Amino acid sequence: MSTTELTAAHAEIVTATLPLVGAHVDEITVAFYRRMFEAHPELLRTLFNRGNQAQGSQQRALAASIATFATHLVNPDLPHPSELLSRIGHKHASLGVTADQYPIVHEHLFAAIVEVLGAETVTAEVATAWDRVYWMMADTLIALERDLYRGAGVDDGDVFRRLRVTAREDDPSGAVLLTVSADGLSNMIPAQYVSVGVTLPDGARQLRQYSLVNAPGAAELTFAVKPLEADGAHPAGEVSNWIRTNVRVGDLLDVTVPFGDLPEPRSGSPLVLISAGIGITPMIGILEYLVENAYQATVQVLHADRSEFTHPLRKRHRELVDILPDASLQLWYTDDVDGGSAGIHQGLMDLEGVDIADSAEIYLCGNDGFVQAVRAQLTARGIAASRVHCELFSPNDWLLD
Repeated sequence: MSTTELTAAHAEIVTATLPLVGAHVDEITVAFYRRMFEAHPELLRTLFNRGNQAQGSQQRALAASIATFATHLVNPDLPHPSELLSRIGHKHASLGVTADQYPIVHEHLFAAIVEVLGAETVTAEVATAWDRVYWMMADTLIALERDLYRGAGVDDGDVFRRLRVTAREDDPSGAVLLTVSADGLSNMIPAQYVSVGVTLPDGARQLRQYSLVNAPGAAELTFAVKPLEADGAHPAGEVSNWIRTNVRVGDLLDVTVPFGDLPEPRSGSPLVLISAGIGITPMIGILEYLVENAYQATVQVLHADRSEFTHPLRKRHRELVDILPDASLQLWYTDDVDGGSAGIHQGLMDLEGVDIADSAEIYLCGNDGFVQAVRAQLTARGIAASRVHCELFSPNDWLLD
């Protein structure tokens, strides 16, 4: 069923109906997840993030990805959604998604489209055209995920290993660093992530992804967990708080083979590492890699936080910068700061006074609002999007690229 492009007839139908699908896409995806979880309740308890489902972010991620892919198919002059597909493929591989799950999504997604738009709108011709869109995207992802599994040396979906916790460190910021015996595993490139599976008190097995903060090739894997406290818009993090309360040295955890598509830093290339909050974790992984490889090029490290007390891994952050021969660190804290401290600024991150080399590769990680604000500053300076490599922790992170 996979093809490289839509037929002219299918492209015409998709072009004509894309605005209608887009206008109702939130309704469609809500109906889709309701239908799928009614038929397969185990998926919500064992695969999908219940917190994201409750907030609607997972629904928006699915809807936006299919709409973005369809838009490219009917207008090939638009940028190819390769980054979208790569990001989704790595996330899927880290969750152990396999080809047999795609027909389940297809069945309930198309039933939801008919439910919302009506059978008189979703004619056989319309259904066939959108069916082709779905399977073109699905087949591309299935092939990508199979390649990722082969590259990791595992069978399709066989990514979880039961690993023993060998160290736990409670960072002053509130983050928890856990180290597990790698058991023959190692992160292939810096700043990849693992999925961790835990069984909660109600019996649900939930999965979350955490960035690795150690250099590739180590005999152990270390990842940082920042417990999420409840606020007016978001519930407390189920898994992060369970880990903080319950996990101790000697315990066994279900941890996956590492995945993640941030590019490996090129030798000799100036680097700019920009982060906010717990978004510092992939930057720590990159810095560990740079130190391990005695990186010689200029490295600018920029981090934003509320204060030095909420700054995750602050001590190690500065140690790594100090070890590198040509690295610098600038910090932005929104709380009061010591005005006499070199390299520490009051307020939100402002890149206006930061010199960035024309050839620098930029790595960026933080919450959605931070990434959007920084990307706008970089774009205003004429920095090409191809030089900005972004990692976020939301289901629709690729939308900000």
